[in-house]
Amino acid sequence: MTDFIPTPALPAPDIVRSAYMELVVTDLAKSRAFYVDVLGLHVTEEDENTIYLRSLEEFIHHNLVLRKGPVAAVAVAAFRVKSPAEVDAAEAYYRELGCRTERRRDGFVKGIGDAVRVEDPLGFPYEFFYETTHVERLTRRYDLYSAGELVRLDHFNQVTPDVPKGRKYLEDLGFRVSEDIKDSDGVTYAAWMHRKQTVHDTALTGGDGPRMHHLAFATHEKANIIAICDKMGALRISDRIERGPGRHGVSNAFYLYILDPDDHRIEIYTQDYYTGDPDNPIVTWDVHDNQRRDWWGNPVVPSWYTEASLVLDLDGKPQAVVKRTESSEMAVTVGADGFSYTREPGEERGFKMGSQL
Repeated sequence: MTDFIPTPALPAPDIVRSAYMELVVTDLAKSRAFYVDVLGLHVTEEDENTIYLRSLEEFIHHNLVLRKGPVAAVAVAAFRVKSPAEVDAAEAYYRELGCRTERRRDGFVKGIGDAVRVEDPLGFPYEFFYETTHVERLTRRYDLYSAGELVRLDHFNQVTPDVPKGRKYLEDLGFRVSEDIKDSDGVTYAAWMHRKQTVHDTALTGGDGPRMHHLAFATHEKANIIAICDKMGALRISDRIERGPGRHGVSNAFYLYILDPDDHRIEIYTQDYYTGDPDNPIVTWDVHDNQRRDWWGNPVVPSWYTEASLVLDLDGKPQAVVKRTESSEMAVTVGADGFSYTREPGEERGFKMGSQL
């Protein structure tokens, strides 16, 4: 049975949105070529060890930090909070949870001021900050637009062995569930959770963890994603396209998953929906429904379920990965869609002899 994390008595910090990720990469030049030359992210500043990148519509200093290091991993997933006082609230909240915290009034990276980093109860490195250097929002710089322009950071996706435990913890932290995957017993296998008014700022996926499944950037429309595929094909790096393009059932978004030179997974994402109303309904998917991952019913490559990035502790060391303990049938059902359906038993939809049923 899931051992739930106690709810702190102190109020949770008021989180605005997912803001940036710091990735450790082993070859900075190759990573720069991928993120700048292929994906078109914009360089805010850089030196011999670090590159700070942002998307077209961003006005804070960066959405992605690439830092050279010996082991490819995620150093932090950072959330912006509503005011400077909420950084204090985050520090107090995680201390009450018994988590390790570190506070730096001048920030951990360039462009970010007072911030607290934590090793959260699931083993993930989180940062909470408000103060940031403002930079030019490039929305009207049409001379800089590319055909596959990435306009904003959209979300993170985390892999954890115990999704129900993680769901409760994130709900206590103030995240709301937009969509989830459950079985007939009501057990949660995955959950999409948001602070901004879209489908998610982060998601929890069941598997060996803590690991980071992917970082996602949004585009304006499907054509931008197709343009990225065409560009990668022209550059003869189409083998770095892991999955897609396609249409998710969960989130309704059009997607593409690609791998950077260190196999960090990046999703390019567009066309999800507004979730800001207080009574926004949760969409629940049956764990056996193969359209939850791909609306068109396409199978998912096994690597998408088994591979993910290591995450670091506050000392910069990789966190130990805990194996998932569910039965093999459950793992196959969720992971490889081995016992899935498109239509529920007895349900008839579609076309027959040219007529819609």
